Amino acid sequence: MTALALRNDGPGTVTVPGPRRRLLGLVIALVVLAVLLVLSVMIGSTAIAPTVIWDALFHPSADIDQFAIRDYRLPRTVVGVVVGAALGLSGALIQALTRNPLAEPGILGVHAGASFAVTVAVGLLGIRDIGGYMWFAFAGALVVTVLVLGLGSTRRGQSPVVLVLAGVCVGAVLGGARDALQLTDPHAFDTLRSWNAGSILGRSLDVVWPILPFFAVAVVLAFAVSGSLNAMALGDELAVAQGVRLVRTRVLAVIALTLLAGGATAIAGPIIFVGLMVPHVARWVVGPDQRWIFAYSLLLAPILLLGSDILGRVVMHPGEIPVGIVTAFVGAPVLVALVRRRKASGL
Repeated sequence: MTALALRNDGPGTVTVPGPRRRLLGLVIALVVLAVLLVLSVMIGSTAIAPTVIWDALFHPSADIDQFAIRDYRLPRTVVGVVVGAALGLSGALIQALTRNPLAEPGILGVHAGASFAVTVAVGLLGIRDIGGYMWFAFAGALVVTVLVLGLGSTRRGQSPVVLVLAGVCVGAVLGGARDALQLTDPHAFDTLRSWNAGSILGRSLDVVWPILPFFAVAVVLAFAVSGSLNAMALGDELAVAQGVRLVRTRVLAVIALTLLAGGATAIAGPIIFVGLMVPHVARWVVGPDQRWIFAYSLLLAPILLLGSDILGRVVMHPGEIPVGIVTAFVGAPVLVALVRRRKASGL
């Protein structure tokens, strides 16, 4: 099949691009990401020339600019790429799983569940190592995911509106509980202040290594169920007729979603709207095939996150705005626009 006709908001149909155009899009995304990687290392309270970056990587010395690159800016950039990829893929997964174009881990309360669990682990139990509190993040993300999916189910299946309302309500309750918990002892929770805003500032590579294997497993699981999710988009009955094991697919998708959303929250705090916007952009570019959507989300989400992080540094120079606040400013209008559309990137 060379082309597929897709439903669109405008008149007529759109044509799904062929493999060459899809691959070209991936190459373009890689180039843009590479440019942002360099800019992320260059831009900060003081600008650093590309030659200094080169020397810091291949000819290290005790120069103060090289120290800033190796110990602060480069780890921050790597964290942005890893967290962005996890957020983008988790958003694409939850939209495919729920067949809801408005679904996103932040909107559905998954980030709130993970952040509440981390707050309990760090503030009440005194766990300071990410190797310890990441398990709380996974547990919080899993519990809220299952809870919201259950609350959003009706006799006719999952209602997109009910699902979003359930996620917003659960997220609001857990967010309020987290804030109330932090007010009981502000000094004990002081280390979480920047983390709560959603930030990659000051994150070292030490917070990435323990979670990276879980991200790798999640990516493998996501692509393993992508074909089944394509079939499920046509309806459960047709999917079963094509040999899809619905329960197995949903369980594996929830596991992958939990690892991605919980791990990203453990590293950088609750960063919302990235998982909402990126899958829509990917879907507009490549069509409804989840395999391509997942691949594009892995690249487009780091582009959005690093771009937002750089913007936050430029706007408030020499200070900066946490990336979670920047993505919220960008994502809120996008959410309103999607809600107002009759067909928000039909799944």
